[in-house]
Amino acid sequence: MKPFACKKPFAFFPIAVGVLVAMLSAHPAHAAENGAPPPNRFAATIAPAERFEVDGVLVEQHGKPGSRGRPLVLVPGLATGGWVWQETVRAFSPDHVVYVLTLPGFDGRPPAPANAFASARAAVEKLLEQRHLDKPVIVGHSLGATLALAVAEDMPARVGGVVAIDGLPVMPGTDTLPQAERARYAQGMKARMGGLNPSVFAAQQQGYMRTIGVLDMGKADDVALLTGRSDPASVGQYAADVVELDLRPGLNKIQAPVLVIAPFFDADGAQQGLTADAKAGYYRSLMQGAPKVEVTTVAPARHFAMIDQPQQVNDAIRKYLGSL
Repeated sequence: MKPFACKKPFAFFPIAVGVLVAMLSAHPAHAAENGAPPPNRFAATIAPAERFEVDGVLVEQHGKPGSRGRPLVLVPGLATGGWVWQETVRAFSPDHVVYVLTLPGFDGRPPAPANAFASARAAVEKLLEQRHLDKPVIVGHSLGATLALAVAEDMPARVGGVVAIDGLPVMPGTDTLPQAERARYAQGMKARMGGLNPSVFAAQQQGYMRTIGVLDMGKADDVALLTGRSDPASVGQYAADVVELDLRPGLNKIQAPVLVIAPFFDADGAQQGLTADAKAGYYRSLMQGAPKVEVTTVAPARHFAMIDQPQQVNDAIRKYLGSL
C-alpha cells in the first residue's frame, strides 16, 4: 500500500498514514531477556467507584458525585483501554467526577459493531444524557479526540469543553484527498487489519509503540502488551471509519472552547523536516471553523503524550479548565 502523496506526511495516529501496517510488520516482538519480564506498569489500574456499560462501552467512574469541578469524560485512542489515563485520573479525581471509557473491541472487550465509530459516538452522547452531566469536558486521545469533537458538534449546548490530544477532525495527511480516494484507502486498510492473527497484531503494536507511540522503550513495550489484547478486526474498523470521516464542515457548531495538544519530539520532527511551530500551525489549520481553539505543544513527546509527559499534559488540562 502506497503512502499518501501529501506535503504534510504526518503519522501521529495509531492508524498511521499509508505505510503503517507494512512498517509495523518489520518490527517483531522482542523476547523477554533474563527470564520473566517485570510487572507491566500500566496493568494495575485504579479501582473505580463504579463500573457500568453504555451500549457496549465500558465506563469506569472515579471521584465523588457533587465534586466542585466539571465532570470529565476521558476517551482513549485506538486499541487502548482506560489504563492509559491513570495519571490523569490521579490528578483530577479529587476535584472532579471522572468517567473513563473503553470502547468495544479494545483491551479485550467484545468486538465492535460494523458501524464502530458511529456506535461509539451515540454511546458517549447517551452517557452524557443518562448521567445528566452538566457541561462536561471531554478529553480524548487520537481516535478518542476525534470522537470528542464529533460529540461536541452533535451536542453543542451540552458539551462544556473538548481537550483533543493528538486527534483532529480529519486524519492528518488526508485533508486534501478526494472522499472517494480516502474511502478506497480506508477499506483496503480495514481488510488488511482484519486479516491479522493475534500474534502478528501484537508484534505490530510493539513496533508502532517503539517508533511512533512512546519515547521510553520500556513503556512502549508495556503499552504494546496491553494494546495487543485488542481485536484486530475492530481496530481496522475504527481506523477505516476515522480515515473516511471529515468533521471539518461541522466545526462551526461547536460552542465550547477546544484545546488541542500537539506532542512533538525533535528527532522525529527532523526526519520529517518539521518544527514544533509548523506542526502546531498545521493542526490549527485543520481546526478552522471552530470558534474557540487553542493549540499547545507538549515536548518531548510522541503520540501518547500523557504517557511521555503526564505532568505537562495535566498542567495544560488544568490551565484550560481554569479558563472555562
